[in-house]
Amino acid sequence: MTQLSKSQVSAMAKTLDEQVGAFRNRPLDQGPYTFVWVDALTQKVREGGRIINVHALIAVGVNTDGQREILGLDVATAEDGAGWLAFLRSLIARGLTGVQHVISDAHTGLVDAIGAVLPGASWQRCRTHYARNLLSQVPKTAQPWVATLLRTVFEQPDTDAVHAQMKHVLDALEAKFPKAAEHLDAAQHDLLAFTAFPYEIWRQIWSNNPQERLNKEIRRRTDVVGIFPDRTAVIRLIGAVLAEQNDEWTEARRYMGRELLAKARLHPIESETDEPDLPTELTA
Repeated sequence: MTQLSKSQVSAMAKTLDEQVGAFRNRPLDQGPYTFVWVDALTQKVREGGRIINVHALIAVGVNTDGQREILGLDVATAEDGAGWLAFLRSLIARGLTGVQHVISDAHTGLVDAIGAVLPGASWQRCRTHYARNLLSQVPKTAQPWVATLLRTVFEQPDTDAVHAQMKHVLDALEAKFPKAAEHLDAAQHDLLAFTAFPYEIWRQIWSNNPQERLNKEIRRRTDVVGIFPDRTAVIRLIGAVLAEQNDEWTEARRYMGRELLAKARLHPIESETDEPDLPTELTA
């Protein structure tokens, strides 16, 4: 294999940076984007003579044609409200519209940022991540029983049955593990947000699992690097992976049918242009 010179490597990196930059800053003009998944991946970067953690913020949406689309990528120093707020605002500035449901793990500050930038959009707490949190509230010997119990909530055929089963689950937990019951009771509103939408798409919108598969591919590529020389290198590599995935999704079959999307959009939503007063921690 012919060894590349430093100038050749530099030229290749510059070209890739330009391509990724164009991809990250393209107009989001295929909306409305009814459903959006967001996540953050921690990466190690050399900065100021130290190795620090930064967070790659990633958003994926379903466009008006029912295709999945990479909406954005940014790198934040901290995975906090300010970082999420800036990220979501950047998506709005590029044309993101029509968001009715945001799916994610319970990232610090994200829910407040969604409320500030996407008023009227519901937040779905990822059922997979939440299940792990709930299981940590009970002894290991009881975890299989609790996991099975929680799954029954998501096996119901309609909204009323889901909420009724949640009540049964809470009662069963209360009898054996009151703290776990309290934990679930506090989370149930966000855990069951998916029930406001058509049954046919529940499995696609009640967890972050679709993005987890994307994250796995990103980690496979970034693990080879280990520690990045700077933030630009993080964006270059992850951005290239995302652009490649976006191209594949464009050619793939629709993730959601147009009729189902139209039905889902009957869910009422407020205008995204008027931001409410922000919590203090987001304006500091």
